[in-house]
Amino acid sequence: MCLILFAHKVHPDYPLVLAGNRDEFYDRPTAPAAFWADAPEILAGRDLVGGGTWLGITRAGRLATVANYRQPAEKHVQGLSRGLLTVDFLCGASTPQSYLETVARLGEGCKGFNLLVADGDEFAYYSNRDGVIRRLTPGIYGLSNALLDTPWPKVAQGKAALEGLLTAGPPELEALLAILADTSRPADHLLPDTGVGLERERLLSSRFIASPDYGTRASTVVLVDRTGRVTFVERSFDRSPQCWQEVRHHFRLQK
Repeated sequence: MCLILFAHKVHPDYPLVLAGNRDEFYDRPTAPAAFWADAPEILAGRDLVGGGTWLGITRAGRLATVANYRQPAEKHVQGLSRGLLTVDFLCGASTPQSYLETVARLGEGCKGFNLLVADGDEFAYYSNRDGVIRRLTPGIYGLSNALLDTPWPKVAQGKAALEGLLTAGPPELEALLAILADTSRPADHLLPDTGVGLERERLLSSRFIASPDYGTRASTVVLVDRTGRVTFVERSFDRSPQCWQEVRHHFRLQK
């Protein structure tokens, strides 16, 4: 994922509200979100190159999502596919804290990543670029390709939009997808300097990214209500923000 906005135990009726965009090269083969034939408990899209996923949830309520940490110097570095970190958690039984402690011992073998994992009770975060495991308290959070809550414009503005939506009432799917669909770009003086050059910073600065070869491939919303009902909506894109394919899944958590 390249933008993850989520509310953890903020709304009284929805303990989890998550909206995220996955940005990737258009020619990287991808399967849309579905329950996996080889792991029927997992609902997720799938990277058909590395075999992992950028975002998934299980029937028991285990959730994992990963975002790259932007470091241009790592472009040609080989290492474990970061999408496998999510699958490993989804297939396991460790608590978020315990799992991230294991990842922290192995994380130096990966390119930079931000990993969020939850089991319905506990939500935790780890990046191998600061090495700190954080158990998240109730609140609204945002993540892009830097550390959690780094106030890049699309993170700060996305969090504010999510907070406004939840303050107004129950989270509406179309409103959440609209937050993810914003293609506006901030002024140059607000952009981070991550070493990719100004033109690339501009391209990557919007919540929804579109370019000839790279952009937002999927927008996903995950809602878990207080009764354990899960709503999972994914829109998949191919070069145009105006054209998409959509899948919707509804199920109740099985404890």
